[in-house]
Amino acid sequence: MSVAINTEIKPFTAQAYHQGKFVEVTEADLKGKWSVVFFYPADFTFVCPTELGDLADHYAELQHMGVEVFSVSTDTHFTHKAWHDSSDTIGKIQYYMVGDQTGTITNNFGVMREGQGLADRATFIIDPQGVIQAIEVTAEGIGRNASDLVRKIKAAQYVAAHPGEVCPAKWQEGEATLAPSLDLVGKI
Repeated sequence: MSVAINTEIKPFTAQAYHQGKFVEVTEADLKGKWSVVFFYPADFTFVCPTELGDLADHYAELQHMGVEVFSVSTDTHFTHKAWHDSSDTIGKIQYYMVGDQTGTITNNFGVMREGQGLADRATFIIDPQGVIQAIEVTAEGIGRNASDLVRKIKAAQYVAAHPGEVCPAKWQEGEATLAPSLDLVGKI
């Protein structure tokens, strides 16, 4: 992968299917709020609709948290609309379905499968400044869990709002955090 935590997203322009319309999306649309860029290999496949449907089921909660979602595959925005219109699972989606047929976005994020023209199954959590705060990449057959994504975003938002504090493993909203200091060394 050519991107890393704490790097800024690169410029792009693409067409997306969003709430019944074709719209242009650029990197500027990912700034000013928390964003999730959710790459998947292809429309009309098997694991992908289960992930996208799970994410659709959590979209209202993510919106309440001030998070926008951009799903991305190397299919066209026209294909996204056809899939949205023909599948009950995909028909639930209200977030952006970005078409990246040129591979610009997929290559910008370093998740293009060499020689295949398909994106890896990858998730990026991006802060309001356009800086990557979390990356998850899984193998083809391993679907992602939107509940865990929500937990990670809450942790990232908490840490951003509370300098000097960190969220331990399995942290859930409202639980204790840690304030790293010399006094904690060897005590955890």
